[in-house]
Amino acid sequence: MTRLGCRAVLLDMDGTLVDSTAAVDRIWSDWAREHGFEPAAVIAVVHGRQGQESMAELLPDRPHADNLADNAHLLAREVAETDGIVEIVGAAALLAGLQDVPHAMVTSASAELARSRMAAAGLALPPVQVTAEDVAASKPHPEGFLAGAARLGVAPEDCVAFEDSGAGIAAARAAGMRVVGVGPVAATHAPDVHVADLASVRVDVGPDGVVLRF
Repeated sequence: MTRLGCRAVLLDMDGTLVDSTAAVDRIWSDWAREHGFEPAAVIAVVHGRQGQESMAELLPDRPHADNLADNAHLLAREVAETDGIVEIVGAAALLAGLQDVPHAMVTSASAELARSRMAAAGLALPPVQVTAEDVAASKPHPEGFLAGAARLGVAPEDCVAFEDSGAGIAAARAAGMRVVGVGPVAATHAPDVHVADLASVRVDVGPDGVVLRF
């Protein structure tokens, strides 16, 4: 059994708490075909990042304002289209176990999209949320995780982050946090601990802090 001690927990949303793969793949595949890309090539880039940042990488000569406008259209679809969105196995139990633990969600999604997807998956929003509107730089930049730790009043090195994507794991590491990688993609980015889903995670709260068991 692996144990990680901490004072706070930070959680990504898509791929970590919520399985939104069906919706993301459907919407971004449509965008890829509209812009002359193979869908698989686009989907490999977009997970864990704000949409306009992915567009900037894929279309480097396009003005940033065009990317922002294009992403606004995609966000509207993503908020509305929740078919196939479910919780990652064990997410509800983990959130319940963190009820007495400082914790926050740190997501590249907008606040509206986060509310939509968490509701579709039947999950309660954590009390603290850092969303796309709260940061100037998307993952893999550490700004979101640093903001989450600051809002909780906990030093980054005393936090454990749960992430599924390469960009997210890089962001948490850059913030100075230990990382639990969730799902198959995370395993390829050398997290401190890897789990297939959240079913095996246990939370123990004691006088000396929090211990996560896997």
